[in-house]
Amino acid sequence: MVTKRIGILTGGGDVPGLNAVIKNVVYRATDNGIEVVGIRRGWEGLTHVNLEDPSSTARYILPLDRQNTRTVDRTGGTFLHSSRTNPSKMKKTPEFLQGVEFPKSEFTKKGLTSTVFDMSSQVLRNLEKLGLEYLIAIGGDDTLSYAATLDKLGYKVIAVPKTMDNDVRNTEYCIGFSTAISRASDSINRQRTTIGSHERIGVFRVFGRDAGYTSLYTAYVMSMRCGIPEYKFDLEKMVKLLVDDKRGNPSNYSIVVLSEGSEWQGFTLQEYGEPDAFGHRKKMSVGEAFSEEIKRLANEETVVSDLTYDLRGGDPDFTDKLVATTFGTMAFDAVLDGKSGLMAAIQEGRYTMAKIPDPKLGPRHVDVETMYNTERYRPTYDNKEGLPIFLTKG
Repeated sequence: MVTKRIGILTGGGDVPGLNAVIKNVVYRATDNGIEVVGIRRGWEGLTHVNLEDPSSTARYILPLDRQNTRTVDRTGGTFLHSSRTNPSKMKKTPEFLQGVEFPKSEFTKKGLTSTVFDMSSQVLRNLEKLGLEYLIAIGGDDTLSYAATLDKLGYKVIAVPKTMDNDVRNTEYCIGFSTAISRASDSINRQRTTIGSHERIGVFRVFGRDAGYTSLYTAYVMSMRCGIPEYKFDLEKMVKLLVDDKRGNPSNYSIVVLSEGSEWQGFTLQEYGEPDAFGHRKKMSVGEAFSEEIKRLANEETVVSDLTYDLRGGDPDFTDKLVATTFGTMAFDAVLDGKSGLMAAIQEGRYTMAKIPDPKLGPRHVDVETMYNTERYRPTYDNKEGLPIFLTKG
């Protein structure tokens, strides 16, 4: 066995199922005489760790074994912790590296320009000092975009996709998606009693900055209308449909779920705050904005509920634990086989190893033509025979 020591990290937002990946990699590794080192706080652990400083090392580096991972899969979140860090576009460098020269460039996204530093040389230096011959990176399209960078730099990396948005390319499923839909469905069902008691229109907001899978699939299993970032709906038409739904309901209420990035014709959702490491700014609540339009156009009272962060919390459901466990063991098998630049994935309903997505392509989007009814603002329910289990192709 050539590989003796590997690293593992989680980046970006947490989702249920991450700890199951970590545990299975550790258990498989110990069976094969390989050490696993946990990198705490995602890519920040490789940009900010000072391996000459014991306190910094303790903050960012955690040797993993069966004992300290034995029960981690029983809870959600990531016990390695996380951050939104992009080593190739750092706005500033750690204090202990002041005076060290890193390549500098101008980075512009959505009209905002920043001066950024590429700390990839430091990342590679730390990986070498730690004696890590492989790295398993668990993350969404942002986190995995830097995994793709490492791969191009010649470092051996294997990726595992996770995001409740389910928008990583080259896979039909990302860890966290099923639990998010389950949580959203449960929450909406609970709130039906309040919305119905007060005879209002319920507006629910879920995650989905660039892709509408979370909104679309929640609507699919809940038989409700939805808005997705991929299609700007007609405002007056959507409001009329919801009012008609309300009047046709014996309990005199209706509901709609909107992705955080959904918009209507003639409306652009405002953003605020400083961009994160990948250039994303926070979005104002489309739920609140749409609620005001319902009041203006239909004189109907509403209940607005933001389900976003609630969908991240808690234990993974069966599907996410199954996929996370399998993705973890697939990632380790790829390490054993000496492979690199690959990602655990599901394609055409089958587990496979796929190429780490090209960051230039951005996130995967809903196929509006086959998945979204642009007349009724609902998911499509016809022509499903022969499709993979998650009704889409990676």
